[in-house]
Amino acid sequence: MQKVSIEAHSLTKRFGSFTAVDDVSFSVAKGEIFGFLGANGSGKSTTIRMLTGLLQSTSGTATVAGYDINKQPEQVKMRIGYMSQKFSLYADLTVAENIRFWGGIYGLTDAKIAERRAWAIQTAGLEGREASLPSALPGGFKQRLALACAMLHEPEIVFLDEPTGGVDPIMRRRFWDLIRQLAEAGTTVFVTTHYLDEAEYCNRLMLIHAGRIIAGGSPQELKTQYIQNPVMEVETDRVIEAMNALSDDPRIEETSVFGTLLHVSIKPEYNAEDVIKSVLAAHNLPLHRAERIVPSLEDVFIHLLDQQGVTSDAS
Repeated sequence: MQKVSIEAHSLTKRFGSFTAVDDVSFSVAKGEIFGFLGANGSGKSTTIRMLTGLLQSTSGTATVAGYDINKQPEQVKMRIGYMSQKFSLYADLTVAENIRFWGGIYGLTDAKIAERRAWAIQTAGLEGREASLPSALPGGFKQRLALACAMLHEPEIVFLDEPTGGVDPIMRRRFWDLIRQLAEAGTTVFVTTHYLDEAEYCNRLMLIHAGRIIAGGSPQELKTQYIQNPVMEVETDRVIEAMNALSDDPRIEETSVFGTLLHVSIKPEYNAEDVIKSVLAAHNLPLHRAERIVPSLEDVFIHLLDQQGVTSDAS
């Protein structure tokens, strides 16, 4: 039987009359990369602050590494690593000094700090830059160093709150390579993100909107369960006009902009390519390409929010 690292039961947090997290339940298996996906303001950070023992829940509870987050927050904190949404290193300390400081915070001996310092420097890719201040490091290296500092005490669970915000795509991918290595070594990774492309790297996801879970499963399960109609990718020079024309046609269920392209969901009883061609031709709009694609997680997220009558700002 697979060991459970995190288990939440009806977790709820209210601030006055505002409910930030509303009756959330889920479990996370040991060694799993578990993604908590949602737009900014959806309740991701509030959930992670409760799970890390930084914030008491209003009702409901959760266990992390077997400890109750409300009754045993200090035991929880000793067994987790936490990388906050905002940059968590000290700007006036060098790379090496930050590592020593955080090692001391976690109660490591001098000998253990020296051992883990070598690991942290190598993990962050900062060999030869031990005397540099964090401000002198590119964003991706800062994030790798912050993660290495959060892992100095070798916790069984690490919480990463929007860990790649402001990092370029190449460094984001390298950061996720590091996350996979940690999970393969047995560390449970709980990561919040609003980058839907990153969510593809997770073993399992929960989608949250306005404080409530709206869907959950593996990336593949989400795509097959919630997107069953054909999805077409459409290339045209006049994207907005084409989107408006297609959205007005009753044979089409959903239309959304993806960069310079459109994703169009067609009712299954119609020939998708023929519908797109006929609609655009009727409006004298050019069509360069229309082909069926595998739905993305962004398609799923937009579909779920459309069902609730809201617009997603996740990207």
